[in-house]
Amino acid sequence: MLDKLAEHYRAIIEGLGEDANREGLVDTPMRAAKAMQFLCKGYDQDLETIVNGAVFESDTDEMVMVKDIELYSMCEHHMLPFIGRCHIAYLPRGKVLGLSKFARIVDMYARRMQIQENLTKQIAEAVQSVTNARGVGVIVEARHMCMMMRGVEKQNSSMVSSVMLGSMRNDMATRAEFLNLAKGHFGL
Repeated sequence: MLDKLAEHYRAIIEGLGEDANREGLVDTPMRAAKAMQFLCKGYDQDLETIVNGAVFESDTDEMVMVKDIELYSMCEHHMLPFIGRCHIAYLPRGKVLGLSKFARIVDMYARRMQIQENLTKQIAEAVQSVTNARGVGVIVEARHMCMMMRGVEKQNSSMVSSVMLGSMRNDMATRAEFLNLAKGHFGL
C-alpha cells in the first residue's frame, strides 16, 4: 500500500509540472506517502483497543473535564491540515475513564480525513459509549489551513464546534458549568 501511495504522490508531483527525479524530490513521494499514512493512522484504530479496559468504578458523580487536548486532522474537502485543541467533560455514572484515553480517543478520530463538526460529534459519542455517562460535552477549536493557505486566506480565523449529549444538553445549569469551565480557553 505504501508503494502505491508513493506512486500517486509521484504522479501528483509530475502533474504539477515538477521533475520527480530532481535531487530534492527523488525521495519525496515515499516520504509523503509515509507522512500521509501517519496522519491518517486513525483508520487502523478502534475504540475498544484504544480504551483497553481503562474504565474504572468510581462513586464520583460530579463533572470531570480534560482541557486543551491538542489535535491535528486533515480536512476531507482539501486534504489540508486543521490544527486545534479539544475540551471534554462528562458526568460519570459509576465509571470513570483513564485520563490518557481522552487524548487517545481524540487522536484516533482526528487522524482521519474529517470535517470538524463530525470530529466533535465522534469524540462525544465515543466518550458516551465507553463511560455510559449521564452527560458529555465536547468543544473543539481549530485553525483550518484550507481557509488560511488558499481560498479566502484568512490567517486569524478559527472554528469552534461543540456537541452536548445527555444532561449536558438538557440541563441548562450543567451546560453552563461546562461552558464556564471552558471559558477563557476558546474565547467563549
